[in-house]
Amino acid sequence: MSSRAVKLTVINDFVCVNCCIGEHELLNAITYCKENLQLPLSFELEHVPFRLINPACLNENSPKIEKSTFHSNQIGKEKFAALQNAVSKWADEKGIPISFRGFVSQTTRAHRLCQKAYRVGGQQLQLPVICSIFKVHMEESRDIADVNVLAEVAENTGLMSREDAIKFLESNELEKEVNDMCEAARAGGISGVPVIIIDGKWAVSGGQSSDVFIQIFKKLAAAGVHAAPSPFTEPHVMETELCV
Repeated sequence: MSSRAVKLTVINDFVCVNCCIGEHELLNAITYCKENLQLPLSFELEHVPFRLINPACLNENSPKIEKSTFHSNQIGKEKFAALQNAVSKWADEKGIPISFRGFVSQTTRAHRLCQKAYRVGGQQLQLPVICSIFKVHMEESRDIADVNVLAEVAENTGLMSREDAIKFLESNELEKEVNDMCEAARAGGISGVPVIIIDGKWAVSGGQSSDVFIQIFKKLAAAGVHAAPSPFTEPHVMETELCV
């Protein structure tokens, strides 16, 4: 049976806890489909930047804001408490210690580092950088606007040396590209993340479970290599003309 290549364009932001959860769920689904179900699919992943926080309101040199204060101000104390409870339940079930300690920071530098990784080594290098940034921010409560924190990520993932990473992060390399990609996503109608675009045709929005992705991938495998019409009927998936 021929293998179908599935292109997944993942649009997310590192300050978004649902993006972190969605990343775990997506990768778990891919692993399960490849190792357990052995579906005739190969996966090509590319992560595209999105900024939930306007740089005019919070830039990388702004005074730090605690996560709890930021979220309470943005969505209200009651909704934030509900979010904490939902995330804590997921974190306990998965054994992943997501925390709302630490500070909220602008994510332009982190996105620049991820784009650098993709240009240097494609998804094989970008994905470890993505996962590492989520980990240091969501689990270790570290500041991902901090050049030294990101330089450590770059070195530990094999992207570049700490010294080279600091030089890159203190420059403006790929800043315009990140800005343009963020603006293109908003111009295409995206106002919240995560959003995952499948083969440039169908979009899955929100923090979905691995079960949702597994069902989607099973339908793609059943549809075969040359499927023209959408194989989807579930409400999680919608057709899109967004090009990023």
